[in-house]
Formats: sequence, C-alpha cells, structure tokens
Amino acid sequence: KRDLLESVAIARAAGVSEENIWLDPGIGFAKNGQDNLQLMHHLDELVELGYPVLLATSRKRFLRDTLQLPVEDVVEGTAATVAFGIAQGCQIVRVHDVRQIARTVKMCDAMLNS
Repeated sequence: KRDLLESVAIARAAGVSEENIWLDPGIGFAKNGQDNLQLMHHLDELVELGYPVLLATSRKRFLRDTLQLPVEDVVEGTAATVAFGIAQGCQIVRVHDVRQIARTVKMCDAMLNS
C-alpha cells in the first residue's frame, strides 16, 4: 500500500490529475502464491484509498498453483477472483476470457446493485 501511495504522489507531482490515477495491486508480479492470496484478501484496503482499483488476475500462476490445473483450465479461478474483487470494490478488471468473465461481472453487478 505504501508503494502505491508513493507512486500516486509521484504521479500527482508530475501533474497527473486525480481522475487519471488508477491503482493496480500488481497481482502476480514478484509475489508468491501466498502473497497474492493475501493481497486479494486485503483489496478493500486499496479501494479505501479512493482511487479506482484495477484487478488483473486472469491466468496468473497463483490460480494454476492453487487449483493445481493447467493455464487453460483456470477460468473458474479467474471468475472467483474477479467476483471477490468486485465485491471488495474493484472497478476495473483485465482478463483473457472476456466472454465468460463478462457474465461473472454482470451477475456481480446485478447482486451488488439490486
């Protein structure tokens, strides 16, 4: 969280406006599986910082390792992380399997906004 806030400060000092700042927790980058699961668990803390949070968990190694499946079989894991992320307040998702995950997003939005 501290690193992201430092990056926000650098962006703001460079003249980037608030509405053009999104936070990406960096799932899968220089982290092990447990680190990624912990980061997912605490997404709400990033959301509380007040910037849109982008979640990019699609086909990440921690899904393959957790589910013990090859990359082509982890779409359900991606769907689960996307649903959890949306429930925590993430506003943007980046995925490979757009058709399947769009259904997940649509259902999450329906439940959260009913």
